[in-house]
Amino acid sequence: MRISAIKQLYKTHKEKVLFGRYITNEHIQPLLEKNQIDTSVEIIGYSVLNKPIYGLTLGKGSKRLLFWSQMHGNESTTTKALFDLLNTLLTPNKDLNHILESCTLYIIPILNPDGATLYTRLNANEVDLNRDAQNLSQPESRVLRAAFTQFKPDFCFNLHGQRTIFSAGISNKPATVSFLAPAQDEACSVTENRKKAMELISVMNTALQEQIPDQIGVYDDAFNINCVGDTFQSYNVPTVLFEAGHYPNDYHREVTRELIYAAYLTALDYISKTDISGDHHQPYFKIPENAKCFYDIIIRNALVNYKVTDVAVQYEERLVDDDIHFVPIIEKMELLSNYYGHKEIDARGGAVLSAIGTTLECSSENVFVMLNNEKISLLTQ
Repeated sequence: MRISAIKQLYKTHKEKVLFGRYITNEHIQPLLEKNQIDTSVEIIGYSVLNKPIYGLTLGKGSKRLLFWSQMHGNESTTTKALFDLLNTLLTPNKDLNHILESCTLYIIPILNPDGATLYTRLNANEVDLNRDAQNLSQPESRVLRAAFTQFKPDFCFNLHGQRTIFSAGISNKPATVSFLAPAQDEACSVTENRKKAMELISVMNTALQEQIPDQIGVYDDAFNINCVGDTFQSYNVPTVLFEAGHYPNDYHREVTRELIYAAYLTALDYISKTDISGDHHQPYFKIPENAKCFYDIIIRNALVNYKVTDVAVQYEERLVDDDIHFVPIIEKMELLSNYYGHKEIDARGGAVLSAIGTTLECSSENVFVMLNNEKISLLTQ
């Protein structure tokens, strides 16, 4: 599909009810009820705190795809894009009919509803569900495994979000979208199964490069059988990790949301039209591996405590009254020539102090700083 066509579809079908970073069961339940006519929606289990976990099925094709999002409760961008995708596929369109004729989709929009409500990575027992693939100690983990076992997918889409620290390679380009074809053994062998996932990632990468050139990365494929993607890959089901990352000035992740949507549609279009063999996996190896080259803000050439240095600021995401606040925290004060800021301020050797005129300290919260007696906001735009 052409990116221009996908952009028009997104503009038409974006789910306007969902916005920002805080997405919970309460936000998606009305949308699931709305879509119940055209999909099979069911409660497939319950969380630690007895919140329902929903699964929905659409399509009638022989190629079976399992999606799950918000395994980490505070990673919601891929969930928003799923509902944009649902709106698109459930609206009659002769140019897209082939997807649901060729494929059956099984979607778990929020696997960790307790973590979503609390806006935390972990579940209510403070367990990372993405390290529980073998022990299956948590009810949410068992729900996902049951869905995998019963649905018998041909492809798995493991949907996540990533921090603003990541760059696409060692560069000044943020990793706005990242992928991984997880390893399925200790040797990280490039198996026939992984090649299929790599081929699919290569196709999505080619499409997205038109919109975000050099802003796509892949993760290190070090094997960890406790991770869900590695486990499912080890069962010979091609599994793709999606990571929704940072686009400049997009802390609500609305630009990234559209890019993830474009990746979904590109992948579905390709799967529906192609018997993926893995023969075209080689471009995957040209995608740069993610590095950690970014801070949210760097104040360059700042005079702090009689010394010229750089000041790195990282936002801490806090849930306040059902909204996410980005709180600036001083992360580091040293020369940062090998790092980049999503926003950079050149102090030109001027004194930088806290808003009350005291010396800056690492780990301190600073909504404003004083630069040459001028108050400078460190909040997002």
